[in-house]
Amino acid sequence: MCAARSRTDPRAGELAPTASGGLLDLLGVAAVLLDDEGRIDLWSPQAESLFGYSAEEALGRFAGRLLVHEEDLESVLDIFAQVMEGGDSWAGVFPVRHKDGGTRLVEFRNMRLMDDQGDYYALGLAADQTTIRRVERDLALSARLVSQSPIGLGVLDTDLRYISVNPAEERMNGVPAAEHVGRHVQEVLPFLDASFAATMRQVLTTGTPVLDQYTVGRTPADPENEHAWSISFHRLETPNGKVLGVVTSSVDVTERHRAVQEQRRTVLALQRSLLPVSPPPRPGLAVASRYRPARAAVEIGGDWYDVIALGGDKTALVVGDVMGSGVSAAATMGQLRTATRTLACLDLDPAEVLRHLDRITQDLAQETIATCVYAVYDPRTGRCRMSQAGHLPAALLHADGTRELLDLPTGTPLGVGKGDFDARTVALDPGDQLVLYTDGLVERRDQPIDACLDNLLSLLDDPERSPDDTCDVLLRTLRHPGDHDDVALLVARVLPSVPGPGAVRPPAPGSGEHGAGGRGRSRER
Repeated sequence: MCAARSRTDPRAGELAPTASGGLLDLLGVAAVLLDDEGRIDLWSPQAESLFGYSAEEALGRFAGRLLVHEEDLESVLDIFAQVMEGGDSWAGVFPVRHKDGGTRLVEFRNMRLMDDQGDYYALGLAADQTTIRRVERDLALSARLVSQSPIGLGVLDTDLRYISVNPAEERMNGVPAAEHVGRHVQEVLPFLDASFAATMRQVLTTGTPVLDQYTVGRTPADPENEHAWSISFHRLETPNGKVLGVVTSSVDVTERHRAVQEQRRTVLALQRSLLPVSPPPRPGLAVASRYRPARAAVEIGGDWYDVIALGGDKTALVVGDVMGSGVSAAATMGQLRTATRTLACLDLDPAEVLRHLDRITQDLAQETIATCVYAVYDPRTGRCRMSQAGHLPAALLHADGTRELLDLPTGTPLGVGKGDFDARTVALDPGDQLVLYTDGLVERRDQPIDACLDNLLSLLDDPERSPDDTCDVLLRTLRHPGDHDDVALLVARVLPSVPGPGAVRPPAPGSGEHGAGGRGRSRER
């Protein structure tokens, strides 16, 4: 066992043992002590491994006779005499005879020792040359790979203070290597988000690597401009499992980040130019809408909503979602929105509108799939005619506080070509709120869709809340900053109105028809 004085041990003067598995163990350094006549006086376990002889076989024998071939013996005796007479150490490579009869090239360092009686001894430290060359090669290769790597590499101790960085990391951070060493990561890079250090602590604790974490920040060398890196973290351990710290490997993706941000601005500008600025006032309805883009430009899709004025004070409410993302999806969304507005002016039944949209979608230049819900509300009768094309069910919050998911035929998505659409009529009372949305509001990768829809219903808990406030509550609770999908949301609240001549209002719902938070069937006609 090796022992070393611990610099971190508060008990000064005591020895702290180091675990096995270090460099000396890797090299298998053997120790042999000879008296002034060349007899073996001490023989370490590593010497037994290196030369093949046990301590019982070696102790007391002349080292030259035991370990050296006859033709090399004179040279060895000369070296021994030089060390013992002059006190100079000798280092070099020498062929040694192994017990099995073979020859090993062994690296030696010999030196003279003197005990308290004034007697001289020769200490020989030896290691297999092949092992030494392999370690030297590996160290040299590692050092060269680290220094020449275009990937930034940083090594931090368990307190998250830098031990070393390579030139690429030095350039990325804009801080000289010497100014990294001994400093905490937040001292070197104060502009980085706190999650950077939190991730390293997690890796230190669990040993589980974190790969390709996207990190955005500013460096001391360029504090005015945002930079981006893809960073991986792994725990650094000795062969016997002792934790030394954490290693970071960083790739500068600033140019790609800026290109993506520019693309994001382009897509958002296109998307917003195609959506209504705000829903126009409509007879018998108070309408609020929201659009929230995905985090990255490549994830911004073709979600849209629309509020369309029809004849006879009727209003068409539309929410749709073009599959795909980027400029192409946004442009396709604009085409479908324009087609929907044109068809709406023909005062067609909602199912017929979707059949026409299905054919139009099939005729687009590129293959397109989209979902859509199309509803027409008539304030004179209090009825809403609705049809869906592969869309998630609309939610309805009744004025009495009960809520439900409307049980309407789902239909096939637009672009499939089956034309499988049906329409149903839902009776709405003053105070009821109809909630139309795209899947980005509710879908979660780690939850089944039924649980996600239950979460939506649970938030529709206040019929007195305005449509704008309902939008805000849903987005604040269900939407997360890093979500990977767009959201289009439309909330329409029925206002008191006076029925027109001959119009018949549907009866008020029975007291037991809808359970709070349940999914009962709506009143259909």
